[in-house]
Amino acid sequence: MKAKTQGAHHIGLSVPDVKAAANFFVEALGFDLVGEKPDYPAAFVSDGTILITLWRVADLERAKPFDRHINIGLHHLALHVVSSDDLEKLSTELASRDDVAIEFKPEPLTGSTYRHMMCAIPGNIRLELIAG
Repeated sequence: MKAKTQGAHHIGLSVPDVKAAANFFVEALGFDLVGEKPDYPAAFVSDGTILITLWRVADLERAKPFDRHINIGLHHLALHVVSSDDLEKLSTELASRDDVAIEFKPEPLTGSTYRHMMCAIPGNIRLELIAG
């Protein structure tokens, strides 16, 4: 049976601070800010391939950080990086940022030729960067 979809159109992420999350994608990863909806509030960023919608949670008092061990839902967002050299360089850049927590630096992905790393970005979103 042929797939009935054609890849991701966009990924929507709920975050506590839309500006901080958008700034991360623009400043750290080189995304373009392609739109905003201040009254919602939301921001839209893109690397030219994927569109990411950043929505501010409505009730920050009741919002709970995602725990990948007990929550159902998005475990992490994985973005492709062109080469292993680019991944190493990006890892170093991200490690120097105050708004990123490195979970692990680039390492081989078990059973493949890929290399990957994992970090937490603003809003405590787990981001995997993968090259290969």
